[in-house]
Parts: sequence; C-alpha cells; structure tokens
Amino acid sequence: MPKLNRSITCLVVLTMLAGAAVALAAGSQATRQPPPASKVGPVPQTPPAKVTPVPQVTPPPDFVIGTDDVLILMFRREKDMSAEVTVRPDGKITLPLLNDIQAAGLTPNQLRDRVTEESKRFVEDPAVTVVVKQINSRKVYITGQVNKPGPYPLGDHMTVMQLISIAGGVTDYAKKKNIVIIRDPGPGARPGAQTTTFRFNYEDIQKLKNLASNIELKPGDTVIVP
Repeated sequence: MPKLNRSITCLVVLTMLAGAAVALAAGSQATRQPPPASKVGPVPQTPPAKVTPVPQVTPPPDFVIGTDDVLILMFRREKDMSAEVTVRPDGKITLPLLNDIQAAGLTPNQLRDRVTEESKRFVEDPAVTVVVKQINSRKVYITGQVNKPGPYPLGDHMTVMQLISIAGGVTDYAKKKNIVIIRDPGPGARPGAQTTTFRFNYEDIQKLKNLASNIELKPGDTVIVP
C-alpha cells in the first residue's frame, strides 16, 4: 500500500506539472500575438507635371525671317544647344557652340535645315525645331501728309488704302493723286534687283476707279503722301 500511494502521488504531481506547462504556453502565445494591422488608405498619386507650351505665332505663308524677329531653336536631345534668339541688324543669330548663323532672308524651314547641317559637325543626327515666337520685322511705313505717319506692323493682308486709314487718313493739304509706294528688293531678292515704285490715286479709289492700284503691301514698303 505505501508503494501504491507513492505512485498515485507521483501521477498527481506529473498531471499538475503538465497542466501548468500548458497554461504557461497558452499565456505566452497570447502575449506574442501581433497587433492588429493598421488601416492604410490609398497612396496619393503625384499628378503629372504640366508641360508649358512654347509661346509662338503663326507666320503668314510668305514669311521670311528678318531683323528683330524672336526665334526659339530647340534641339530634341542636345538641350544645352537650344536657345531663344533675336535676329540682329546684320541678319545673324548666335547659338551655343555654333556661333553666328545667317537667319534673315530665310524661311523658318530653311533656317532649320541650315542649323541642322551646321550641327552635324558636333552632333550625330541632330533634330532641330525652329519656332517663331514674335514677328517684329514685318513693317510698312507711311510718311508725308497723313495724320499719323510712321511704321506700322504688317499682318497677313494690308492694302495701301487700309494703311492710309490706319494712319488717320490724309490731311487737307495732301496731293491725293500723286501718292507713291516704294518697294525695296529686300534681303531675299536676287542680286541686282531694283527698287520698284507704284502710283496711287486716292481720289480714284474713293470713286471706285482703278481699283487694281490699291495693291497689297509687302514688308518694308514705304507709302509717300506728298
């Protein structure tokens, strides 16, 4: 009997130790549970960068570059060679690396081709774009017996009569039958080209006669009202 009691006692002790071990393990497991995941909202997306358009004007079909015109020359890959330039009185522009290039007397496409060819000395397969930002060279002039003589910007279309109107009309002392238009050859003219003159009778136009004399003006034309 004493041996049986000792066996029972040992069994009870082992049972109690096993229960304590299970309880300790459960407590440890509960302690190690990860904290609940925090709610994360959608990640805000950065809006795409706004591309600022290059300011430009639409040149008329017969446009050739002249003094004081503002141009933007852009190289697609060689950004350091891009520049905004103003045509100098000598008709040239200055570009990084290329230095002076003749621009006056050329169309934008002709200037693009020239700059592309010059760039091949330094860059392989250059891609050049010429943008006309501001036209300052297309002017006509009127002087003499008008109320507001001076230079005027030439748009896409302007006749002699329209210029006289913009200049405030002729004065009372004007010799309306003897108005003269002087047209210089211009920078793009062929060698040896001569200055051309046209006669304009203001009174005829008022009477709807000789309407063909009301010619369309070109850049650099000068109207003289004696």
